[in-house]
Amino acid sequence: MMKNIAFFDTKPYDRIWFDRLKDKYGFEFKYFESKLNSDTAVMCDGLDGVVAFVNDVIDEKTISILSDQDIRILALRCAGYNNVDFKAAYGKIHVVRVPAYSPHAVAEHAMALLLTLNRKIHRAYIRTRDFNFSINGLTGFDLFGKTMGVVGTGKIGRVFVDICKGFGMKVIAYDPFPAKDSGIEYVELEELFRRSDIISLHAPLTKETYHIINQDSIALMKDGVIIINTSRGALIDSEALLEAIKNGKIGGAGLDVYEEESDIFFEDYSNAIIQDDVLARLISMPNVVVTSHQAFLTDEALKNIAETTLENLRQFFDGEDLTNEICYQCAKYGSCEKQGKGRCF
Repeated sequence: MMKNIAFFDTKPYDRIWFDRLKDKYGFEFKYFESKLNSDTAVMCDGLDGVVAFVNDVIDEKTISILSDQDIRILALRCAGYNNVDFKAAYGKIHVVRVPAYSPHAVAEHAMALLLTLNRKIHRAYIRTRDFNFSINGLTGFDLFGKTMGVVGTGKIGRVFVDICKGFGMKVIAYDPFPAKDSGIEYVELEELFRRSDIISLHAPLTKETYHIINQDSIALMKDGVIIINTSRGALIDSEALLEAIKNGKIGGAGLDVYEEESDIFFEDYSNAIIQDDVLARLISMPNVVVTSHQAFLTDEALKNIAETTLENLRQFFDGEDLTNEICYQCAKYGSCEKQGKGRCF
């Protein structure tokens, strides 16, 4: 029987692969442009499941409304899940995710941000559009021989390490769970802050990593250090970052994420006044490049996201083990499959 699935925070690029593949899995999607939250959850009435995204608000109230409508499966079409109240979901709704879609997409975007910042590509582009061919003020530095500090060496972090080594950079890394037999030089976090010329964040958002870049950690860093973040916005204390850029301690920042992005990113505010003063000031700075959470946005990644999400839904409706289920009772919100169980309840 055809299953009808609510699909929230829909953008045109989301539909391409889901529409191409849905018939193979026997699903029909009801696409909503609005985000999933306690106000919009009522739109799932009469449907069989929900697909949500990284900035949807999946709190206790939202989950309660979904559960009351007999929704038992919530499929996140992303890797991150810090927007989900798992304690509220436990026993009511199974939550699955896409743990990996294209580590190359995100890692390559992180390097693109670094190259743009370092070689002032964004500023050169604007100049030449105005037929200004002066190169004054566009001096960068060789990446070759510089020390890159990588925080987090999961799949994306390790791909980024390889990219950096391709540039002839010296790479050091911090991860509480080091990758075995990786050949990566691991150091303590404070040492990474002290030694790195550039720091790139590839860690999930947890209680331990929240504001890992803050006033105290910035004080440990080299003068002129560059910060790259393609992971989660709240890894960085944005006000501390702004102050450090203003006083010259941080030489530049490439941000694909921002801690207060949920009501801003993915939307068009070109005719509006942004009320977030910190973000507005960051964007205005010549040594800051902000992209709108687009590091994942490659055709390969979009296809992988669709395939994994559809497979997650199929497993649920076919009564199979949920390979990518997240359970708050498992260690570090791990997969229940790793705990020897097929479903978390």
